[in-house]
Amino acid sequence: MTENPPPEENLAEEFHQLGKNFAEVLRGAWESPERRKLQQEIANGLSDLSNMMRTEAEHIRESPTGQRMKTDAEELRERIRTGEVESRVRQDLLAALRFINDQLRKAKEHWSSQEESSPPDEPAAEADS
Repeated sequence: MTENPPPEENLAEEFHQLGKNFAEVLRGAWESPERRKLQQEIANGLSDLSNMMRTEAEHIRESPTGQRMKTDAEELRERIRTGEVESRVRQDLLAALRFINDQLRKAKEHWSSQEESSPPDEPAAEADS
């Protein structure tokens, strides 16, 4: 009688071979001339893109619009440094909070005056029937 290895051992061996073959395929693909060519094309393309963007940024920086944007940015930086922006934000926030609090106070007074004018012993459901 011939002894066959248990099925579990065959399954484990097949998974082992699968892993080994998969690793070899990945290694082969990584080392292939096609991958190296693609990598070089991508590197060249990114380099060209970088050069074009640098050139365009320089044109924009030297243009009248670019100069105006630079001046505006410097003015904003100075207003932030001197606290002008912080002061303005603080004033606007304070005004908004005062407005909200005033409206809430008016709503509270409105509901309080309605509670005082309605009879306290009658529930609202009985008044509607």
